[in-house]
Amino acid sequence: MLLSEMLDEAKKQFSVKVPADVQDEIYRLMVEQKQSGTVYGLQEGQQALDFTLNNAQGAAVNLYEQLEQGPVVLTFYRGGWCPFCNLQLRAYQSILPDIEALGAQLIALSPQSPDNTLSQQQKENLRFHVLSDTNGIAADRYRVLFDVPSDLQHKMANTLKVNLAEYNATDRWILPIPSIFIIDTTGLIRFAYANPDFMQRLEPHAIVDQLHKL
Repeated sequence: MLLSEMLDEAKKQFSVKVPADVQDEIYRLMVEQKQSGTVYGLQEGQQALDFTLNNAQGAAVNLYEQLEQGPVVLTFYRGGWCPFCNLQLRAYQSILPDIEALGAQLIALSPQSPDNTLSQQQKENLRFHVLSDTNGIAADRYRVLFDVPSDLQHKMANTLKVNLAEYNATDRWILPIPSIFIIDTTGLIRFAYANPDFMQRLEPHAIVDQLHKL
């Protein structure tokens, strides 16, 4: 089954389980982001910006040190509380052998706390770096960070029982636009994808296809 098909099923569950007023707020935000004219994410041909973040085990991981070993597929996702993100990461886990066969590696970043990152990696059996960008510093540098509006904060916390301030261990309600950056060994971004619609994600085969072009 394609990732898009699994996401469509998740979207159906979302429409059934999430109250209409919360759905309205979520869709309103996505429409505003799409129509804002903002160009989300660094673009193809730009230099990737370095960062050092802790992985799920608490070890520091530096992007440019990883690039010395080969290209990096860098993905920003919202967190383990998001079913669409979990489907994405599991789908990308399934192509990890293909990514590694091409000499590359996958690194995923979210603003969730290290404890929640570790729990997610253990639950999903993910075998790639899952890093904790707790304060959204890397997401901000890659131009995919945004602050969750106060009305949506209230509905997420009180209706969906998702408190991002607690989940991310920070006093800010921040999220990244789901995005993918494929970076070559010189640090050049060779492919970029960012979509404010968090219910859509890049298909795994598209990542492998782009890696073949490096």
